[in-house]
Amino acid sequence: MEWLRPFGLFRLEKKMNKKKWIRIVSIYSVIYTVITLLNSVLYLCNGINEDPSGNWHELDRAMILLIGIAAFELCTNLPVKPLVLRYLIAYIPSQLLAFAYVWFSGLREPLAKTAYRDIWINFRAFLCCYVSLILSFMF
Repeated sequence: MEWLRPFGLFRLEKKMNKKKWIRIVSIYSVIYTVITLLNSVLYLCNGINEDPSGNWHELDRAMILLIGIAAFELCTNLPVKPLVLRYLIAYIPSQLLAFAYVWFSGLREPLAKTAYRDIWINFRAFLCCYVSLILSFMF
């Protein structure tokens, strides 16, 4: 564990208080609701009255969003000094986890031909929005 000292990972032992958990759950809930409503409106505008992917699509969206929120929390709370390194440490494992989730969902039902490209673009855009938001508050 001594090799972790340069990265400041020993300070990760901070306890999460109730206020922080409420904030995380609130952010998750609001984003999930907005994404779900937007998806429903887009389907209705295109004349589709039911989600073709059904309930699995909702659960998949919830899991990918959970991975994204965890990545965001890592981006903002990892005690690693160079910001680029902090973002890489948070982004790479979370993107790999998102790819793994897509792969495992392919065991349930056939994936679209562009599934991996789509998750890469969407997940990267999701995190880039948050990182740019963080940077805008810092500078």
